[in-house]
Amino acid sequence: MPTRTVRALRGAITVESDDPHEIRDATQELLDELLHLNGLDRDDVISGIFTVTPDLASEFPAHGARLVGWRDVPMICAQEAGVDGALPRCIRVLLHVDTWRPRSDMRHVYLRDAVMLRPDLITE
Repeated sequence: MPTRTVRALRGAITVESDDPHEIRDATQELLDELLHLNGLDRDDVISGIFTVTPDLASEFPAHGARLVGWRDVPMICAQEAGVDGALPRCIRVLLHVDTWRPRSDMRHVYLRDAVMLRPDLITE
């Protein structure tokens, strides 16, 4: 019988503008999709690390997560490196989760323009 273990999940999503509502909504969409595709619920989440590109400064993505009940999940936000030519207006997340699934079964999620970050992970 497999044992539960800690796994890491990656995801990213873009927004049209630096708007707090857009950032919160996009964060919630990204987290919902990560949990759904991996058969997880909020209680399986150990922690989350969010980054945003330098052009997103109006809201913390973690605030969007807290608004949908992630109050007891430790989270932190940071600014992504400002690399020339990088994808703009992008929110990224690294979640640590407790799961029975092997690493090979974990599904990472890249939405909207963020699909270009990891086309090798996109499945239809």
